[in-house]
Amino acid sequence: MTSENKAGGRVRFSCIAFVCLAWGLVACVAIQTFIAGLAVFTNPIHWFRHTVFVHIFEYLPLFMLLFAWIGKLPARMRWESGGLLLLIFSQYMTANLPGAGAMHPVVALIMFWLSIAVAKRSTRFIRRAAGSERNRA
Repeated sequence: MTSENKAGGRVRFSCIAFVCLAWGLVACVAIQTFIAGLAVFTNPIHWFRHTVFVHIFEYLPLFMLLFAWIGKLPARMRWESGGLLLLIFSQYMTANLPGAGAMHPVVALIMFWLSIAVAKRSTRFIRRAAGSERNRA
């Protein structure tokens, strides 16, 4: 296998990994919101689950950023991945800073919207790239 084929395989894998992580983040944010709803409307014991579950997905945007670089994805997707990472850190700040708690659900809404936008955009990008590869072959 030539080094060009290896690099192409690495880029392809990274692009696919990015898309999977992006959709995984969408699912995790939705689940996290559901758990918060359980805590508010069902039983406050779920707040513990809410604080624990974030540790499962808090680094997804960091891995997305890494795979965006390796996969040579557009700069916009790299910036948006960094933005998602900053939004997760903002969630920690709004949850723990006195007086900032009201912003916590607002930041969650922004994170959910941005994660969906990134997942959709990356899926379209990968599909277009796969289509152009087939046309070249």
